[in-house]
Amino acid sequence: MANFTAKDVQSLRRLAGVGMLDAKRALEEANGAVDDALHLLRVRGIAKATTREDRDVSQGAVSAVRQGSAAAIVELRCETDFVAKSPEFVSVVDDLAALVAANGEEAIAKREDELAQLRISLQENITVGRVVRMESREGQVLDTYVHSQSGRGVNAVMVLLEGGTDQLAREVALHVAFARPEYLSREDVPAPEIAAERATLEELSRNEGKPEAALEKIVEGRMNGWFKERVLLEQAYVRDEKRTIAQLVGDAKVVAFAQVVIGS
Repeated sequence: MANFTAKDVQSLRRLAGVGMLDAKRALEEANGAVDDALHLLRVRGIAKATTREDRDVSQGAVSAVRQGSAAAIVELRCETDFVAKSPEFVSVVDDLAALVAANGEEAIAKREDELAQLRISLQENITVGRVVRMESREGQVLDTYVHSQSGRGVNAVMVLLEGGTDQLAREVALHVAFARPEYLSREDVPAPEIAAERATLEELSRNEGKPEAALEKIVEGRMNGWFKERVLLEQAYVRDEKRTIAQLVGDAKVVAFAQVVIGS
C-alpha cells in the first residue's frame, strides 16, 4: 500500500516541474517523503530547476550584516522582482550575509542544497551574485547600510574607517549609497581608463575649437571633473556639497568601501 497520496504526487509535480509518473516513482523510492523525493529528482537532473540555469538573473536582493568585527554583503540573484520580494527569498539572503560575516565567503558553499531547494520551490533560476567581506582591526570602524524597496535590499554599502567614529562611518556609507563612487582614490583608477578618457577629452576640446596653447590646462580641468564623479574621496558630500568626502573624514582614513546594487 502506497504511503503517499495523490495530493503528494501533485505537490511534488509542482515543486519539481516533472511529470506524474516521475513524481510517483520518486515518492515510491523515498517511501512517501516529499523532500527526499525532491532530492532524488534533483540529483538525477530531472527536476525543472536544472533547465533554468541559462535564464537571465537580473533581479534579486542584497543584504549587509555586521557581526562583531566583521561585516559582509551578499547578493542573491533571481529572474523576477516578484520572487526577489518574497519573504522566503529575502530571508535566505539575510541568512547568507550573516553566515559570511561569521564564517567567511567559503561558507556559502555549505548552503548549496538549500539554494537548490529554493530554485525548485520558487521555480526560478537563483544564483549567488557578489559577495564581499571585511574585518576591522583595533582602531578601525566598520559599518553597513542597506537601502530597501518593497521589503528587499537593493543597494548595500560597507565602509571601513581608521581613526573615525561609528557616526562618521555611517555618513560615508549613506553618501556611497547615493553617489555610487567607483574608486576610493585617484590612485585606484586603472591607468588605461585614465589614458582613454584623457584622449577623448583632448579630441573633444580640439573639436570645440579650443586653442592649442590652452589645451593641456583645459583637459586637466575636465579630467579633475571626471575624477570627482568617480572617486569617493574627491566627491562632493551629498549633505554638504561645499565639502568633499576627504574633508568630511578629516584626520580619519577611509580604508575601504564596497557597494552592491541590484541590476548593476
